[in-house]
Amino acid sequence: MQSPVFELLRLDEVLVAGARLQELGRPAQDRALRFASAKDRQEFIAGRLALWHFAASLLDVDPARLVPDYSCPQCGPAQDHGRPGFMLDGVPAPLALSASKAQGWVLLAGVVHPPEGARLGVDLEAIDQAAFQGFDDVALTPGEKHFLKSVPGNQKTVQRARLWARKEAWLKMTGEGLRRNPAEVDVLDRPGLWDITSINGERQELPEGFVAAVAIS
Repeated sequence: MQSPVFELLRLDEVLVAGARLQELGRPAQDRALRFASAKDRQEFIAGRLALWHFAASLLDVDPARLVPDYSCPQCGPAQDHGRPGFMLDGVPAPLALSASKAQGWVLLAGVVHPPEGARLGVDLEAIDQAAFQGFDDVALTPGEKHFLKSVPGNQKTVQRARLWARKEAWLKMTGEGLRRNPAEVDVLDRPGLWDITSINGERQELPEGFVAAVAIS
């Protein structure tokens, strides 16, 4: 499968005001209305709008031709969660897509005309989210814990965040999510999984304090 195209956006720069929620599909509309926090609701809508326009740009089509069609491996099609997808003029759009939000940012990834059955997962993580006590025991395999022993003290938090981003990307790609124990998923040297350090040929760096990873199969 060809390398994914990425886009990184600040959620507060995505134009939400005046957005027609019906364009995001009924499942997304219902989910948006369930958010108690206005900020969380706005960020959810912004993330969905960003992915919708990203998908349209990859296909070079008017976004109005795309209808959201999210599918969950456990719950089935037409969900408000799960693997993102779109219908294009009534048929599945030829895209593999993934998105990840973290602390006001959204990272989007897509492949046009992927092979049949291709899967994609991307994850954006704030480094300070992997700094809590007990992280290693709940998140890391024995091999990963051994690896961290060789990492200088001032780099351990960054490396923990990188490992976590890889796990999230991989489990998003497989569709298992955190239903699978992340401490059983070793991501030190797994084919089809790598860190993202810049966006599309170093045209854009990740914001300071963040790491990201992508998984494809």
